[in-house]
Amino acid sequence: MGTRGTLSALFFCFKRSRPHGRLSDETSDDLEAGRRLRDCVFCNVSSENGFNIVFEDENFAVFTDHKPSAVHHWQVIPKAHITSVRSLRKHDLHLVRTLGEIGHRFLDESGVPSHLRKLGFHIPPFNSVNHLHLHVQALPYTSIFGRVKYPVVARTNGRNKGFSWFSELAQTIHILERDGRVGVFPC
Repeated sequence: MGTRGTLSALFFCFKRSRPHGRLSDETSDDLEAGRRLRDCVFCNVSSENGFNIVFEDENFAVFTDHKPSAVHHWQVIPKAHITSVRSLRKHDLHLVRTLGEIGHRFLDESGVPSHLRKLGFHIPPFNSVNHLHLHVQALPYTSIFGRVKYPVVARTNGRNKGFSWFSELAQTIHILERDGRVGVFPC
């Protein structure tokens, strides 16, 4: 397989997404009661729609990833529509921390030690669904593509993350605490 074929294989798992934005960027005609979009698959998460929901309350839902990359792989979402991690600001820290607390609770209940946990967000345009979702994973990955799809690039030159299409939960929190914005490039 040539270089072009290799790159295509590495990026096949990332569906191109539309521009990012918060709920306020959407028109009121697109919204249903409860700040949800009619056409957003995660705004309409339910077992009737094919999701394996393992937790749900009035604000959040947790479901098994439909193509798990790790031994345990869940997604934690807010029920209110937020387009992506790029939409988040400092005032969203409580939401981000709550998503993480829910994710860690599932990992705790599954007996996953801290060194085998990975929690984070894909960054547009490398996300598959335009609705904020935290990937919660218990390593190891089931294939090499998991490592490629969820790369973590550590801090460099005073930045909280390096060049990567995935931002770990802790990286995201640090960026937002500094009033920054999460992006693919170092931030």
